[in-house]
Amino acid sequence: MGEPEMTDLFVIGGGVNGCGIARDAAGRGLSVTLAEQGDLAQGTSSASSKLFHGGLRYLEYLDFKLVREALAERELLLKAMPHIAWPMRFVLPYDPAMRFEKGSPVSKWLGRVAPWWRGRRPAWLIRLGLFLYDHMGGKHDLPRTERLDLRKGKASRKHESWGLKPQFRKGWEYSDAWVDDARLVVLNARDAAARGAKVLTRTKVVAAKRQGDHWEVTTEGPKGQVVHHAKGLVNAAGPWVDAVTHGPLAHQGAAHVRLVRGAHIVTKKLFAHDRALFLQGPDGRIIFLLPFEQDFTLIGTTEAAQTTPPETAHCTEAERDYLINFANHYLETPISAEDVVWSFAGVRPLYDDGTASATAATRDYVLQLEAEGAPLLTIYGGKITTYRHLAQAAVDKLATYFPKAQSAWTAGAPLPGGDFGYGARALTERIRVRYRFLGEARALRMAHAYGTEVFEVLGEANRAPDLGRDFGAGLTEVELRWLIAREWAQTAEDVVWRRTKLGLRMTAEEIAALDEWMQQQI
Repeated sequence: MGEPEMTDLFVIGGGVNGCGIARDAAGRGLSVTLAEQGDLAQGTSSASSKLFHGGLRYLEYLDFKLVREALAERELLLKAMPHIAWPMRFVLPYDPAMRFEKGSPVSKWLGRVAPWWRGRRPAWLIRLGLFLYDHMGGKHDLPRTERLDLRKGKASRKHESWGLKPQFRKGWEYSDAWVDDARLVVLNARDAAARGAKVLTRTKVVAAKRQGDHWEVTTEGPKGQVVHHAKGLVNAAGPWVDAVTHGPLAHQGAAHVRLVRGAHIVTKKLFAHDRALFLQGPDGRIIFLLPFEQDFTLIGTTEAAQTTPPETAHCTEAERDYLINFANHYLETPISAEDVVWSFAGVRPLYDDGTASATAATRDYVLQLEAEGAPLLTIYGGKITTYRHLAQAAVDKLATYFPKAQSAWTAGAPLPGGDFGYGARALTERIRVRYRFLGEARALRMAHAYGTEVFEVLGEANRAPDLGRDFGAGLTEVELRWLIAREWAQTAEDVVWRRTKLGLRMTAEEIAALDEWMQQQI
């Protein structure tokens, strides 16, 4: 055997940051290999609140830079991926009893200048925050904040009910955006691969050491142990970033990330309207109630220290009950544990900036470059909304080592399937015309999942049997073969909980049959 081929960049981690960096670098003409120890988006990147947002509550921590950057990114991302991301209106009901989180800079300031507020969030301050939120990200097309009389709904649109208790009389409606987080990761990986990157899943980095002007990286995967050579190395392992640093890289020193678990629960659809709710709690925290997968409501999130390995994270009974009780403070019709149909938790790798509170810890990212010898770039922190900006900044940092690297290019560049300038509803109509047997709900799911690539996924099918076996909830052989061949899916879990959310609609028996069939194909 000869020497391994020399790659420009080796990326550790198949989450949103790793795949975003691989895509950016490959598009600049660099050769890239990415290794992910499990499935793409298997960790934090598929367990977020699934929002592109500026972070309204970060204004209380005076984190204006992060909010401004995230709001500007929100606009770019919405244009680049209209199939998996779209605008969403949020209703924020006002409760005069709700308090700031203890220790936030704004609460401290207000406590000094107006102690009679007793730590409560005044309505005028919320409105000021929403005004800033409307204007900080520059010009955008999303509707501005409106004040609501929750007793009457909106005069321009009748709702059966907001679903809130009658004591909540006023509030505001503002704009943010939804994103399918797991598909965001997979589509970044697909675009990276289309530009020449090698994407290796189920492949763990077990050793990495400098050999003069390059890195020698050893992986353990489906082909056993393989040695790779790369001029530069990126540690984008998310919650495992310190484990990689102190393990395969054999570096010493303190941990740089604080692991914070965020839990979510899913119930059957709670509201007739299509709005999300932004709710404030008596402990100063906030949660969202989000329309989810057409027939469900997603509720989250919590924040608690993750003291066990990231892969053990799950929504505890205490976290489930916290979210239920929080929501019930507002809901006209209360929910209980019996209403929960699914729960999940992800671990945020927040940069450890020394703050006492997990809520107060920065959501901004830190890029640490070791420039002695072959470069090593380590990614700390970050949030899904700023992943593209992070990736661009990361490759910019590394570009000095690669004279052939071209200029930044990803701002506005569509992801696979996102090359259409109209809404997913219009695309759904195109799909229904071409595949009349699908039905509206199924066509809408396919539009959101694949965008314009749906016509490649389904091909020349003229009737349902042409799509092969239906494993449940409209998941067919044709779609599965695409997911296996083009999106690195290898197990039923990869399909029903990440590339789709059809696990919400399928029985355990159907999922088991699907897994058995997939193992025969791989």
